[in-house]
Amino acid sequence: MAISLYDATVAGFQQTLAGVAGFLDRGLAHCQDNNIDPETLVETRLYGDMLPLRFQVQQVAHHSIGAIEAVKAGAFLPPMNMPPEDYVALQKRVADARGSLGKLTEAEVNDLEGRDVVFQISDMKMLFTAQGFLLSVSLPNFFFAATTAYDILRSQGVPLGKRDFMGPLRLKAYSSPIIALPQSELACVLSVLTSLTLNTARICRW
Repeated sequence: MAISLYDATVAGFQQTLAGVAGFLDRGLAHCQDNNIDPETLVETRLYGDMLPLRFQVQQVAHHSIGAIEAVKAGAFLPPMNMPPEDYVALQKRVADARGSLGKLTEAEVNDLEGRDVVFQISDMKMLFTAQGFLLSVSLPNFFFAATTAYDILRSQGVPLGKRDFMGPLRLKAYSSPIIALPQSELACVLSVLTSLTLNTARICRW
């Protein structure tokens, strides 16, 4: 069965962005519950030579809806001089990306396949097809940034688990009793069933 460009990109962007929105919400709640200024998290880095949470969240938007828009235009340029957004502004950026992706139709995205896209960094230009660029440049960057954002919050004590990262599962509708479970409980069950580590006894927090 062939998978469409829309399913390989936009559907995955939406699933993970829902996870990013959720763990950012949990990060803010953690700050409020523990009298922590959320702005201290914005510039927190996972390691000294890595870029901070602010940049990582901006990148998940830039490499999702920003990538689709770039493919439409035929050229993608890395963002320069991104604004110093606060925590709430980062949450809005994710919400806006989700909203814009939600307005795209499958036909609109699938019709991009085969188009030329130039990826330009300074004076260097690299020519891709639309699908080549989205699958080999934007998707890896998108998931790297989303994972790093999650890791930064987790390293600062925000109580997150793998389920928080996964976002809503794309389930087929069944009448099986297990499918009647809430999404969070179902994903927890599936994680336990498929995990071969000793950590399965923990409360779905890996």
